[in-house]
Amino acid sequence: MGIDKESDIAANLQIGPTSAGMVRIYVEADGGIELPLDFEPEEAEEIAEELRAAAEAARAMGSAKPGGGKAKPKRK
Repeated sequence: MGIDKESDIAANLQIGPTSAGMVRIYVEADGGIELPLDFEPEEAEEIAEELRAAAEAARAMGSAKPGGGKAKPKRK
């Protein structure tokens, strides 16, 4: 599965500090999958920067679509 491919898999995501001074991204998915990912604070900041850049790119892609990529509310 690639990053741009849709999936029907549902997952929960939690992010927070650990008692060991790490930043944990914890993913829990259907089928009992639990994936704790621990990062040094500097690595977590790099991930945050990548998330912001991806959000900005996605926003730009959405605004390039007709209607700005957003659904317009239906009026009664």
